[in-house]
Amino acid sequence: MANFTLTAENWEKVKIKFLRKYRDLSGADIEFTPGKEEELVQQLMQLVKRDRTYIEFTINKALADLKGNRL
Repeated sequence: MANFTLTAENWEKVKIKFLRKYRDLSGADIEFTPGKEEELVQQLMQLVKRDRTYIEFTINKALADLKGNRL
């Protein structure tokens, strides 16, 4: 189970950060439906070839500073 909760608004900001960091991804690759955080984590793990800890850390880091540009 994912250790964060996303809203559609928050995801849009986090998604922009992911797309900047992983330029080979497209917005369509990382679509998110509120309440399906676990599916998002699984999808991101496969796409960026990283483990759960890294994905959750990265999303939590992005959520901590939604106004900033850094991921």
